[in-house]
Parts: sequence; structure tokens; C-alpha cells
Amino acid sequence: MNGELPSDERAPLLQAELGNLNHLRTRLNGDQYTSSENPWVRYPAKTWNTIWATLASNYVNVLLVFVPVGIVLGALDIDPVAIFCVNFLAIVPLAALLSFATEELSVKLGQTLGGLMNATFGNAVELIVSIVALRQGEIRIVQASMLGSILSNILLVLGCCFIAGGYNREEQTFNTTVASTMSSLMAVASASLIIPATLYAALTQSESSTTDNILILSHGTSIILLILYLLYLFFQLKSHAKLFDEESVEGEEAKEPEVLTPIPAAICLVVVTVLVAVCAEYLVDSIDAIVAKAHISKTFIGLILLPIVGNAAEHVTACVVAYKDKMDLAIGVAIGSSLQIALFVTPFLVILGWIIGQPMTLHFYMFETVVFFVAVLVVNYLIQDGKSNYLEGAMCLGTYIIIALAFYVYPDPSNGGGDPGVEPPKLF
Repeated sequence: MNGELPSDERAPLLQAELGNLNHLRTRLNGDQYTSSENPWVRYPAKTWNTIWATLASNYVNVLLVFVPVGIVLGALDIDPVAIFCVNFLAIVPLAALLSFATEELSVKLGQTLGGLMNATFGNAVELIVSIVALRQGEIRIVQASMLGSILSNILLVLGCCFIAGGYNREEQTFNTTVASTMSSLMAVASASLIIPATLYAALTQSESSTTDNILILSHGTSIILLILYLLYLFFQLKSHAKLFDEESVEGEEAKEPEVLTPIPAAICLVVVTVLVAVCAEYLVDSIDAIVAKAHISKTFIGLILLPIVGNAAEHVTACVVAYKDKMDLAIGVAIGSSLQIALFVTPFLVILGWIIGQPMTLHFYMFETVVFFVAVLVVNYLIQDGKSNYLEGAMCLGTYIIIALAFYVYPDPSNGGGDPGVEPPKLF
């Protein structure tokens, strides 16, 4: 009567419209394939959706095109410079995918196992590159990469976090107890490098057992550092977990909805790890040619260039959460990753070198040891008050740039540089 249809006639029309909308949504989402009763259609569709969601997880994944190119160039051994540059770029998206798969897998494993997964795979790129270099006897690359990863995280990443979060805020605050615990452990790690360096300088250089003594000290110190790292994990995840509750809650709020189930995430980890190992093999093989052609020292490559690649995903994550004013999580990413390198990865590589017969030690050259100590000292001063601002971020970045310039002009100890008046140890 009023131009309206009776309710019994409107219902079929509404149901038809809803059906059309659901059909359109199904077609847009590809659900007509993933929910198909035909397994030959359903499983390929689900696989494709998972792969696409993984590739779309980060803009940096567009650089994955360099992975096959780098592998082909390395297999054909065309040009060492091209091999280095292409594989250098290829490792960036692989690091991002490794971080993404680890986070997705840790969601299902719970806090404790998730923490162990992050401890194992959080620095997997640096670990793989270092294992490849260690197997080839490139001790300088391994040592420089470890030290560079620590400096990159506590100065470059932390400085970027302070700037990203503080440029439009007067100041930011974070958990001082957590920060002081991490900084104290970093101080212990720096002591583990200072003691071997000073012992080497104190020993009589003509004594034939000097290198053996340094190896014994390094092996014992590495075992102690690994024990401390396990105690730190127990401290963080079990006995004093309430101190890290705020950080954990913020991390859960920052997580995106789950994309990968455990099996696809594990498969992704395996595939990406293999690709990183292949690219790292070609990358390390081409370093000698880069040193000869570009006149860049191995120390600079290992200390500045490789850590930037390996920590690319962590750089982005830390800056994003700092911009969202989640400084506890940003501090955990930046300094926590440095702790993993200092207390887990480096001692593990020393023990691995002991097993495979490579003389990897904790004896870094005096200049490198002093730089590490100064960096830890600067960071401890900046975070001890539990507050940060953009000026402190600029201080961290400035310190890192000064260190990068210093190592750019710093000659390789194997080429005649190193501690004045001290013969470099025979590590090659």
C-alpha cells in the first residue's frame, strides 16, 4: 500500500542479495577454490594463498628477485663483484622472511618455546654467514661480523628507535629494570673480550704457547657465557617473567593476525635457511675479490656491511614499534638481539671452531675491543634513566657513524694493521 513489499516477499529478495554478496566475497577471496571438495583444486589453492600472504608480509620481499639471480651468478662464477652485490641484496628479503616465519611459529609454541625459537632464529642470518666463513677459515670475517652485529643493534637500531619515537614527542619511557639487566649483561660480554685482549698483550710474544693459552681462555669463557645466556632465558621466561610482562603484552598487541600455521611456517624456515646458506656461500667466496678490487678491508665488510643486511628485518621492526610508542618492545628487539650475539652466537662459534679445528677465539684486536667497550658504555649511560628522546638517538647514530669511518680507514691486521708493537696472531 505504501509502495513496500510484504515481509514474506521481501525475505527471498534479501536472501538473494545476501547470497550474491557472499558469492562475490567468495570469488574475491578465492574461497571457492580453497573450500572446494576436489583435493586437486583445494590444496594448490591453499598453498598459493599461503605463499602469497607470506610474500605480501613485507615490502622488502620485492628484492627476492635477486635470490635466483645471485645463485645463478655464483654457480657460473661470472664476476665476483656482481656476485657479492647481488647476493648481498638477496639476503635482505631472506632475513625478513626468516624473521616473519619465526614470529608466526612462535605464536603456537607459547612464550617459553617461542623465546627459544627467537633466540635460535633471530640472528640466523649472521649465524649462517659466520658458520660458512668459519668453515673456510675466514676468522676475521667471523669476528668482525659478530662485533658489527652487536654495534649495529645497540647503536644504529637503538638510535633509529629513539629518533623514530621521539621526533614528535618530548620523551619516551621504558622499563628501567629490564634495560639495566640487559645493559649489565652487555657489560659482562664486553669484559669477556677485554680480558683475552689484555692477556695477549701481557704475555711474552716470543712464547710459543701464547696462542694456545688464548684458545684455552676463549673456550672456557665461551662455555661460561653460554651458561649465562641460558640463565638469562630462565630469568626472562620463568623466574622473573613478571618484569617482562609489559613488554610481552605490547608484543602481543603489535602482532598481526596469524598467517602461517606451524607446518607451513616450519617449511618456510627450512627453505629460507637453505637459500640463505647458498647465498652466504657465494657471498663469502667473493669477499677476497671485493677486497682486492674495491680496496675495502675485510674488517669493514664484516663489521659494517654484513650486519646491516643481517639485521635489516630487526631494524624495521624496532623502528615501527618505537614509532608506536612501544619502547619496551623496541629496547627488547635492539639490545636483546645484541645479547643473543654476545652471549650465544659468538661463544657458540668459538665452540664450533674448537670442534672443527678452526682457531676461533674471543681475542679481538685492541682497537676493536676498545670500540666495543666505549659503545656499551655510551648505551648504558643513555638508557639508565629509563627515558629517551631524539637527541639521544642522534648521539647513538653519531657514535655509530664515527665507528664506521674509523673501521673504513682501519687496515686489516692480517695485512700489517692491528695492535701497535704486537704481532697479529696466526689465525689463518
